Amino acid sequence: MDLGDKKCRGNSEKDSWRTTLVLAYQSLGVVYGDLSISPIYVYKSTFAADIHHSETNEEILGVLSFVFWTLTLVPLFKYVFIVLRADDNGEGGTFALYSSICRHAKVSLLPNRQIADESLSTYKLTQPPESENSSKVKRLLEKHKTLHTALLILVLIGTCMVIGDGLLTPVISVFSAVSGLELSMSKKHHEYAVIPITCFILVCLFALQHYGTHRVGFLFAPIVLLWLLCISGLGLYNIIHWNPHVYKALSPYYMYKFLKKTKTRGWMSLGGILLCITGSEAMFADLGHFSYAAIQIAFSFLVYPALILAYMGQAAFLSKHHEMADDISYYVSVPEHVRWPVLVIAILASVVGGQAIISGTFSIINQSQSLGCFPRVKVVHTSDKKHGQIYIPEINWILMVLCIAVTIGFRDTKHMGNASGLAVMAVMLVTTCLTSLVIILCWHKPPILALCFLLFFGSIELLYFSASLVKFREGAWLPILLALFLVTIMFVWHYATTKKYEYDLQNKVSLEWLLALGPSLGISRVPGIGLVFTDLTSGIPANFSRFVTNLPAFHRILVFVCVKAVPVPYVPPAERYLMGRVGPASLRSYRCIVRYGYRDVHQDVDSFESDLVNRIADFIRYDWSRPEPTTVDPGHEDELVPSSRSSGEYRLAVIGNSDFSATRAFESEESMQQISVSVGFPTIESITDIVEMGPQFQRRQVTFAIDDHNESDIDPKEVQMREELHDLLDAQQSGTAFILGHSHVKAKQGSGVGKRLAINFAYNFLRRNCRGPDVVLKVPPASLLEVGMVYIV
Repeated sequence: MDLGDKKCRGNSEKDSWRTTLVLAYQSLGVVYGDLSISPIYVYKSTFAADIHHSETNEEILGVLSFVFWTLTLVPLFKYVFIVLRADDNGEGGTFALYSSICRHAKVSLLPNRQIADESLSTYKLTQPPESENSSKVKRLLEKHKTLHTALLILVLIGTCMVIGDGLLTPVISVFSAVSGLELSMSKKHHEYAVIPITCFILVCLFALQHYGTHRVGFLFAPIVLLWLLCISGLGLYNIIHWNPHVYKALSPYYMYKFLKKTKTRGWMSLGGILLCITGSEAMFADLGHFSYAAIQIAFSFLVYPALILAYMGQAAFLSKHHEMADDISYYVSVPEHVRWPVLVIAILASVVGGQAIISGTFSIINQSQSLGCFPRVKVVHTSDKKHGQIYIPEINWILMVLCIAVTIGFRDTKHMGNASGLAVMAVMLVTTCLTSLVIILCWHKPPILALCFLLFFGSIELLYFSASLVKFREGAWLPILLALFLVTIMFVWHYATTKKYEYDLQNKVSLEWLLALGPSLGISRVPGIGLVFTDLTSGIPANFSRFVTNLPAFHRILVFVCVKAVPVPYVPPAERYLMGRVGPASLRSYRCIVRYGYRDVHQDVDSFESDLVNRIADFIRYDWSRPEPTTVDPGHEDELVPSSRSSGEYRLAVIGNSDFSATRAFESEESMQQISVSVGFPTIESITDIVEMGPQFQRRQVTFAIDDHNESDIDPKEVQMREELHDLLDAQQSGTAFILGHSHVKAKQGSGVGKRLAINFAYNFLRRNCRGPDVVLKVPPASLLEVGMVYIV
């Protein structure tokens, strides 16, 4: 079954439940690999230095109590019952929360926003009426620009910590699993064996990434299921065999006794306990691949009970084996005759857990890049059926090198656990803050409810975060250093990209100015289609005016293409293209705004080119057929043209998958809110709507009917339309040229030292060493025309 099909529903309730159970089973291999492997290293990291297991058992029972309530409050209550409901059209993760907030309040820093974007079917869902208090919070956020920047930085910090988790989780999972060899060999041999074996497994794991998760995905769910059954069975055996009364430690009283005895040392040991919830964020981040019910069922009825039994069983064993106080390892609680099979399953499960977080890292970097917050990198889609399956070569090899470096540098679970724990808690804190805003802005609940959510879960996570932060010199410095480095890169890239857009906006030229240059420069039209890529949604970009000034010629068909990101996960293909004219019909110049969501798969250049030509053809047919009054352009009195605005920009229309192949007569009738254009077909299933955004957003419904005409009955407008379509076909056969700007950005004279460093050095260094726009768009070198531009920002 395709994981990308989020809305798989059967024809009956029985089929629906069967589908949900299948999705719940599949989620084991993708979502819970990291969370399920945590029993291997939680107790070992907790008892590494700060506290010691004593004969009173207060330490081990107190840790068990902390583990139980942490697993219950954070993954179960917070994520499964609350956060999972804060989805964005079925999608989860940090950017899903941010995009929901941006759509319900004007806090986005993304450039080239349009009112037309709000008409997307995925843009805004039906919400309860807004309360007065939530309106006050909304107005406060919208009023202060510094809050917009702070919100973006918060999202970037969460994103960078997810990337840090993608670096640390494979290391600690594989290293802890391989550490089980210490019980089967001497200490001297173990020291020389664990590091090379861990590095070898990590190299193999990253080397297989380019095949895509779907190639080996069928193995993942059985491995995790087998591992969960294994640890729950061993846990149940240890409880019954060693200490059936260990269940008493589930009382919160044992947490109090633990802290009373250990005091500061107990608080510092919380940095190891929090590792029991590593991977919880994956339940929300991977929501788009499954469904709320599937993830809820898998965690509540299988993963959660298995983990509780595993921790209770290990605590029951240790409560009767005080001689092993210096060797708090998971494998000591495994009976010797099954230790090797358990070790093999643990290593396989650790690989699955590492694979899941690596895929999640690729996904969030792709989202950051889509929203202009990360330098351009090559994104390879490894599956035609599952949109979420991607591979980023540069990031993959950088992560591999860093993972090996961390393995060799830290060499023990303690330092790895401190680093991983801080990254995990930082991500959870960001999620808690953003979910609080969603409760107010999107759900329109009273602010006091959001404040209670923030204080309750935020205080728990701050307690664990502070315990991890204390271990700064013992490994926790790594995710902080990595996050500072990545946040700097992402913020500089976003800042410079925004400044470039503002420069383009201020220096764009009008169509009248360009047309006035024609006679003096002797501009000629050459065969073919010229696609001018720009970030502008209106006006003529400065790089094209420079191109025409230095080389007074452009293609017979000219299209200004703006590929933009919209803060929604997906844009339906029928709503992706926003088309309009630039100038009169005789100019054969068009504007095309191509809208993508942050999880959309971008088309390759060949399919994009053919799809764009088809959309232009559909727009031409529609534009000549709409029942608008026509005017006579002063320069072309003999031509019938649609009415235009004074700026030379025509109204934009959303062009979907329509078929305008027949000659039509039309009739118009007034409607309430929307102009929708339909073509008459033999069956109702083939009708496709086109939504037009007028200058005043006045919307009417126009219904077309197919009719046959004799040659003598052809309307003059029909002749003009056929001529334009013929020109488009000829131009397509002549070839397409892609005109892209080759930019160099410089800070203005008098700018501060920080801005000069960010723009002149940091941004330009990143721009020179990342993928160019031609590589990202996969433009053939023979079809590429680059126009040099210097941006002074």
